[in-house]
Amino acid sequence: MLSAKRIKTWYLVHKWTSLVCTAFLLLICITGLPLLFAEEINDWLDADPPYAELPAGTPTANLDGLVGIGRRMFPGQIVVSMFVDDDEPKVIVSMAPSWQALSDDPRSSHFIKFDARTAEVLEQSKPLDERRLSFISLMLRLHMDLFAGLPGALFMGVMGLLFVAAIVSGIVLYGPFTKRLAFGAVRSHRIGRIKWLDLHNLLGVVTLTWALVVGATGVVNELSLPLFTLWQRTDVQAMLAPWRDKATPRQEGFACGQVAFETARQALPGMVVTSLAFPGNRFGSPHHYLLWAKGATPLTSRLFSPVLVDARTGALTAVVEMPWYLRALEVSRPLHFGDYGGMPLKILWALLDLVTIVVLGSGVYLWLARRKSPVEVELAELEAGT
Repeated sequence: MLSAKRIKTWYLVHKWTSLVCTAFLLLICITGLPLLFAEEINDWLDADPPYAELPAGTPTANLDGLVGIGRRMFPGQIVVSMFVDDDEPKVIVSMAPSWQALSDDPRSSHFIKFDARTAEVLEQSKPLDERRLSFISLMLRLHMDLFAGLPGALFMGVMGLLFVAAIVSGIVLYGPFTKRLAFGAVRSHRIGRIKWLDLHNLLGVVTLTWALVVGATGVVNELSLPLFTLWQRTDVQAMLAPWRDKATPRQEGFACGQVAFETARQALPGMVVTSLAFPGNRFGSPHHYLLWAKGATPLTSRLFSPVLVDARTGALTAVVEMPWYLRALEVSRPLHFGDYGGMPLKILWALLDLVTIVVLGSGVYLWLARRKSPVEVELAELEAGT
């Protein structure tokens, strides 16, 4: 049984952690709603030409042929990466003027979108600094880092930690503040503040598990950039040590990208290879193709395995073992976004998100109406009883 003093301490923790993070949590919840349906919204807003209507099982075009088209369209430029969509028949080839130009200004990159079966060009992007930000991209940047890059992501991670602290302190306080009431009771006949306090408590309990999962996994997701940077500077650098003194090959001397793609497929049967980063990419190796494969089921589709293929020979170098902290990051993503169970789970996540917005809003109301509020009255009664 908690003493009145400890209850007051937990109340102060709950009050101030909630107040500090509420505005940012409201932003996260509001921007999270459209992000739950990002694929559907992007499809609705997509103005690109439709894919060709072809029989099921039509083979995809050779990846090197698509690279060749890109190089003819932009002579002298380099290929940065390729993305092979496993949901739609499309391949996206990313290009840049040079590695140095890309390093100096990441906004200099651009992409070409192909129909994966006919090799028809469906879209040519402008350089990043000339593109208009899409609605979903705007929501994602606000959701993740407030357009402030790594500092913004770390700040939002701290807000997520405060949210978790607010939930935990709310759990501790729920029993003492509702012991005289039936579980889930809302005193609708009482004045507004008491009614909203009961509603705040009830909705908080209803969303408790979901809010803890989404809050904790959100914190992990905000650490994705520093975690990947740590991995690249430790495990990846140690693995690439034998090639450290070798010259980076020119793209004209690379082994076929299609060969690298097939090598990765054979190395990871049962997984889907979706992307290929060319040597020189800052997220990869200067001497290898870096390919990413993911699970083939909705639940495992966010679990990735990287593969290194020698850029000169097309031979398999390694299937890279991801460290535990990146595995934790991968597992957290489907739990955070709720996108592994199709539309029913997305709708459930959206409803819980809306309820959380009500919980946050009611918390703000209770603070604004704090003079002689039911919370302070309850605390006074608890102290008087000790």
